[in-house]
Amino acid sequence: MPSTLENNAVGTVLLVGASRGIGHAMAAEFLKQGWNVIGTVRGTHRTGLHDLAETHAGRVEIASLDITREEEIAALRARFSGRRVEMLFVNAGTTNANPDDTVANVSTEDFTHTMITNALSPMRVIESLRHVVTADGLIGIMSSGQGSIANNTNGMRDIYRATKAALNMFMRSYAARHADDPHALVLMAPGWIRTELGGPSAAFTLEETVPDIVGTLLSQQGKPGLRYLDREGKTVPW
Repeated sequence: MPSTLENNAVGTVLLVGASRGIGHAMAAEFLKQGWNVIGTVRGTHRTGLHDLAETHAGRVEIASLDITREEEIAALRARFSGRRVEMLFVNAGTTNANPDDTVANVSTEDFTHTMITNALSPMRVIESLRHVVTADGLIGIMSSGQGSIANNTNGMRDIYRATKAALNMFMRSYAARHADDPHALVLMAPGWIRTELGGPSAAFTLEETVPDIVGTLLSQQGKPGLRYLDREGKTVPW
């Protein structure tokens, strides 16, 4: 499918999970920075990304993707065969039904769903779409500071932590397997942000944090190798 986007943008980001929350705010920030946005949404219902497409004619393209469905990942790969973007960023993720559950009481179904959504599926997206990213481009995933094993000194949110730690390990393995790949690779730990996932008690707003998230990603372009960073560009301990 040929691109319908304007060709005079700074670059194009393929943003997986851009319908709401951090992903939607990132899409808006990339547009502000002069980038085109290809954003994915689940299903066919109208989202905030559709509003951005209307107010930024020719600069937003929308694709449907449920990252937990292999056939939809394959369809997206086929759709973008022959296309190139400067950045691929996977934002989609979830938490378990009861964030206070531990491994002692979480249901197998809930654990499996959260692990598949947060760890397995993002890596499947990257493995399937890495070829669309330009050689000097960036591939990133939304991780979390709670995925840091070194920083886990108080427990809590066991299942979510485990899925993000697994994601980090998968990305370490990916980087090792593609050691000669020139792409910049970033695991982003954005901090505790007020979204549907983060909840109303989170310390920071989208307005406070998303410009830093996008700015840090842009600063990593052209720097091959894997980095686990917070939104200010500081290294997070593994």
